[in-house]
Amino acid sequence: MPIQLLPETPSQTAGPYVHIGLALAAAGNPTRSDEIWNRMAGPDAQGEKILLIGHVYDGNGHLVRDSFLEFWQVNHEGVYDPLFDSEKAFNSFGRTATTFDAGEWTLHTIKPGVVKNAAGVPMAPHINVALFARGINIHLHTRLYFADEAEANAACPVLNLIEQPQRRETLVAHPCEVDGQRAYRFDIRIQGERETVFFDF
Repeated sequence: MPIQLLPETPSQTAGPYVHIGLALAAAGNPTRSDEIWNRMAGPDAQGEKILLIGHVYDGNGHLVRDSFLEFWQVNHEGVYDPLFDSEKAFNSFGRTATTFDAGEWTLHTIKPGVVKNAAGVPMAPHINVALFARGINIHLHTRLYFADEAEANAACPVLNLIEQPQRRETLVAHPCEVDGQRAYRFDIRIQGERETVFFDF
């Protein structure tokens, strides 16, 4: 029997449609009982609880108010948990979206521990980030590091792959405070001046 080649499924940018199925609260839709959303760490989670906040900017410096982000990180001991359960104190996977009004995203999590790369070299504490937004056919991958982990950042084998120090800075979240809670701000710039470093997987 001859092999039949099937046509490739056409691609489409995320646009606002991703909110309808994956960011229900942001789209104004009723949420499900077991939602993967922006609270990776519950009240009983071990480790340092933090709030992450940020904006997403396009190449013209305008806010992207309909972007969608996914996060993947280790716990405070440097261990990934591949199984999501909304009843657990901490999940390694989370999602959030920028708001249509202020264009800001938020994530409640813990400061990640240290994990080693494939060669066994410790990497600085970081969170893996995937960005979906209008005008992007394939989501973008980046990382979030912490400004107050300067020594670990300086020795991180992944950060050191970026030759220009000023480009490394685009991956660093800076401490701030939101309503008395320890927080870090991490803004993503898709293009243009101070464009965030994205990784090719």
